[in-house]
Amino acid sequence: MPVRVAVEVEIDKVRSMDSRVDPDGGDGHSSPRDVFLRLVNGVCEGPYENLADLYAEQTHVTHPFHPLNPPPLLSRSELHEHFTAPPPFARTLNRKPVDIIIHDTADPEVIVAEFAYQGHVEETGEAFTVPCVFVLRIRDGLIVESRDYIDHIASARAWGQLESLLTALRPSSEVDR
Repeated sequence: MPVRVAVEVEIDKVRSMDSRVDPDGGDGHSSPRDVFLRLVNGVCEGPYENLADLYAEQTHVTHPFHPLNPPPLLSRSELHEHFTAPPPFARTLNRKPVDIIIHDTADPEVIVAEFAYQGHVEETGEAFTVPCVFVLRIRDGLIVESRDYIDHIASARAWGQLESLLTALRPSSEVDR
């Protein structure tokens, strides 16, 4: 049975994206928990150009619930492009990770993290919550594998992209009508 570790403290801004540095002076590597917390805070607060540094050079990141089934991200370089690409729509999301529960597993490299991105759209004031579950394998302080289960409908709604997502999901014969 996994051990549940509730993280209820307000998490400080990301100081360093180098997950190989153990701030507590341990074996030189951050724990999977620490790497995950740097990741979700970095997604919310940046710096985005450093987020890929949390990943191994060769990695495997998937979004299994994404309705458009994008290909996996397989390298730090692909992740850098993913994190630094301009948003798909001219919206600014002010968000933070909330309701974080981290489950340790029998494999010390693997954690399961439940959380949500919660915030508001700066331009409209619209509130949003995007529930997520990440299954991460972290080796030597770097993410080598991640399955990111995200509520992509809630995410598309927050970004103002729900209609374009629905259009992309419709069979082409319906779109042409």
